[in-house]
Amino acid sequence: NGVAMTSSIEDAFGSRILVEGFLLNNQLTDFSFSAGVVNAPGPGKRPRSAMAPVVVVDRAGRLVGLLGSPGGSRIPNYLAQTLVGLVDWRLDPDQAVAQPRVGSRNGATELEAGTAAEAAAPFLMALGHPVAEVDTTSGVHLIWRGRGGWRGAADPRREGLALGE
Repeated sequence: NGVAMTSSIEDAFGSRILVEGFLLNNQLTDFSFSAGVVNAPGPGKRPRSAMAPVVVVDRAGRLVGLLGSPGGSRIPNYLAQTLVGLVDWRLDPDQAVAQPRVGSRNGATELEAGTAAEAAAPFLMALGHPVAEVDTTSGVHLIWRGRGGWRGAADPRREGLALGE
């Protein structure tokens, strides 16, 4: 059995309202306040979110891994890149979470500043892709089953710990 869960208060200290020792969230920032859009706030509506906790199973339905990350709208890119590293490139969990981040959110290709990812900028620009070198908020944590049992890995860009057995 396994559970991947994401919990967010949206911003540092959330709504900045404390109730009986708990900070309340501020998920209103996930709504769009432009007129006439699908993601407008309203009664009974939930905001669209990029939170994407992932449960990975093999063809037989056995649990293989659990992963997630903070990072707002970049979360799907962080998790997809980590999964490609684990599944396609057979990186170990520590290598997969530490990869230089590369992604796109329907705009410029974002390359993690100060990493080897920046080396791709000239090639991408020569192909006509706009490129932005950005600081990322990646914080992928995962637990992954390998030959030797369960391994945990925590993104070195943030605090945290993930353990296996």
